[in-house]
Amino acid sequence: MNNRKAGDILNARKRNAISRPGRAAAFALSGLLLVSGGSVPQVAMAQSYSFSRVDIQGNNRVDSSTIANYAGIESGRPVSAARLNDAYQAISGTGLFESVEIEPRGNTLVIKVQEYPTINVIAFEGNRRINDENLGTIVKSQSRRIYSPSAAEADAAAIAEAYRQSGRIAASVTPKIIRRSENRVDLVFEIREGKVSEIERISFVGNRNYSDSRLRRVLGTKQAGIFRRIVSSDTLVEERLEYDKQMLRDFYNNRGYVDMQVLSTTAEIDRNRSGHIVSFNIREGQQFRVGTVTVSSEVAEVDIDAFRKVAKLRAGSVYSPVPVDTDIARLERLATRQGLDFIRVEPRITRNDRELTLDVDYVITRGPRIFVERIDIEGNTTTLDRVVRRQFDTVEGDPFNPRAIREGAERIRALGFFTDAQVETREGSRSDQVVVDVDVEERPTGSLGFGASYGTNDGLGFNFSFSERNFLGRGQSLSAGIGTTGSSNTFNFSFVEPAFLDRDLALGLSTYYRETDHDNSDYDTNIGTLQPSLTFPLTEDSRLSLRFAFDYGKIHGVDKGDDDADWNDGSSYVLQEEEDMEGLTSFSVGYSYIYDTLRSGLDPRAGIFLRFQQDFGGREDGANFIRTEALLRAKKLVLNEEVTLRAEIEGGALAFSGGDSRIFERYMLSNKIRGFEPNGAGPRDRNVDNEDVLGGNMFAVARFEAEFPLGLPEEYGIKGGVFWDLGSVWKLDNTKGGPNGHHEVDDDFALRSAAGVSLFWESPLGPLRFNFSQPLIKEDYDEEQNFDFSVSSSF
Repeated sequence: MNNRKAGDILNARKRNAISRPGRAAAFALSGLLLVSGGSVPQVAMAQSYSFSRVDIQGNNRVDSSTIANYAGIESGRPVSAARLNDAYQAISGTGLFESVEIEPRGNTLVIKVQEYPTINVIAFEGNRRINDENLGTIVKSQSRRIYSPSAAEADAAAIAEAYRQSGRIAASVTPKIIRRSENRVDLVFEIREGKVSEIERISFVGNRNYSDSRLRRVLGTKQAGIFRRIVSSDTLVEERLEYDKQMLRDFYNNRGYVDMQVLSTTAEIDRNRSGHIVSFNIREGQQFRVGTVTVSSEVAEVDIDAFRKVAKLRAGSVYSPVPVDTDIARLERLATRQGLDFIRVEPRITRNDRELTLDVDYVITRGPRIFVERIDIEGNTTTLDRVVRRQFDTVEGDPFNPRAIREGAERIRALGFFTDAQVETREGSRSDQVVVDVDVEERPTGSLGFGASYGTNDGLGFNFSFSERNFLGRGQSLSAGIGTTGSSNTFNFSFVEPAFLDRDLALGLSTYYRETDHDNSDYDTNIGTLQPSLTFPLTEDSRLSLRFAFDYGKIHGVDKGDDDADWNDGSSYVLQEEEDMEGLTSFSVGYSYIYDTLRSGLDPRAGIFLRFQQDFGGREDGANFIRTEALLRAKKLVLNEEVTLRAEIEGGALAFSGGDSRIFERYMLSNKIRGFEPNGAGPRDRNVDNEDVLGGNMFAVARFEAEFPLGLPEEYGIKGGVFWDLGSVWKLDNTKGGPNGHHEVDDDFALRSAAGVSLFWESPLGPLRFNFSQPLIKEDYDEEQNFDFSVSSSF
């Protein structure tokens, strides 16, 4: 398309008239009347004509015979005025002519046409928010094509719709033309973008059990806040409001309010005409719980007892369609494993309004004998077909299961590779076959990151990162990063193939390397690791990972003071480790078991995360070790889901035989307990001036926190929190060091504890967290840190 800015053709407006697209039409009957887009009187309509020839004038591009065919008037046959009017309408209706005149002249019918001009250039004027390139992809009119007023109007409507989707519902677009020579025109779209229609307030009517603030968090539409210029979710988009209504229904239904209704949604301009007030009028209804849960069958060969054991829905729990759907999926998978094809499970709900319960009966039935003929995939320009196809448990020739197809569609959307994914079925080549159509729209999946940071401990730092979640369209993830600060240099790389050997088996490879100097400590370290792994699911909520690791560690550059022989300036333990090794390598094999209901659990208000892992390995110096770690997280929403409670318990133990653990292998309390400097707590060599941190072979910590609203406008995205951390790191293999072993370190368990307050901010740069802490229990040599901030991670 040959687009250019309207400013390049402004001078032409001084010489050429600019007119709104229209259609001039004249229709003349010689000696009787002249009709121009009006009705024909009875006298004229009764008049009859006969023509020996048809003379077509004014056409350049359209052939005369083509126009005659459009008219449909044959020579020598009587023609009424009504028939001439039909001929005029037929020629005008082709959309090829700007004006049409039909005039009888004796035995000759003269048809005069003026063809629509050719589009010379297409230009956009007044647009700032959407550039010419993007607008050019919206319009259908093209340069060197025939100009059509209806097409120009349709293009103007499409441009206005694009602005409306971005929240500028007052935008107007006017198509205009500039006449050129040789029957050419410049098509100019004059755009008035208007202001963004922001949402100043979102309110609810009829909500009794959940506050406005809680319901606002459910919606995709947000109120305009202090960052309204860079946040797009606070603009008024009608389609988004429809999505919000569904989100509200899902929110209530998942919490037992099965009768919940969104009665109406209104968007009104506020008094100052600066934005809109959106109001949702809802009816919550009563909360229902699960009554009795039964499993019955209409299929004789079904072992009903085996199916009853699979159903996990329990009586007395708050009713939600999510666990019901999960039970149905379990029951149908069990039928498939038992070789029972075309089995369907139908939940039959019996309502008890007096007890406010819903009895659930899972009825096993046999569905129609329908097979999957094929799966057609379209729209995936980058992603390979097999990446989409493997999200389905169904392949060509399998019995058709609508639920399995829906679950596959959800997995496709969950990949994050597509902005939209539509999965539909249609009848195949036979009545007992279906075709599954998958239509996707790709989205960018890669990112580049550049950053700078400053910290009181590490000074100025820079980092670069790259990640690609759909590497070469194969569904593989690839990431790498480099970082440098005043005291360290780091490099990391990871690769994951999620479907190794075309199975639900993830193959991973990661490597990490870090160098530190003694700007913040009295020794330097070099630490590196290379780790391949295999991960596979065990159940719906659990998975197991197996790994092999190669590790390297080195301590060097120990600060010994002015006199290398003065052991009182540097820790004897660190000096001894530096003397004992130029660098140690170790090999280990390990596993991790993970159970997670925080993100995929049946209860949206609570969940747990459990990780237990062990590594068994040996070092090149003959020492062997077992590393055991466990982590338990829990979350629960209380007080009508206004307050979030979180708890974490974490611990680890490192057991060596045939040698002692090294500093880089031991546990530190860095980032495990707030209120203390990195490496600011734990066993130290206090017999030297540097008081080097030595770490410990065991650690245990517990972290508790609550997150709650502060009463600030929600559009600020600021919440508050309180926390309490406690724990310790302890135990060394050897507590004696220095000349003749006269140094001894107290490595007993010593509890540390800190409490404080937090600010959570959903900033445009990402979720940030600010912690203000105060140690409650500490040793006199511990180093405090009363403030820190980080990118927040929630669970």
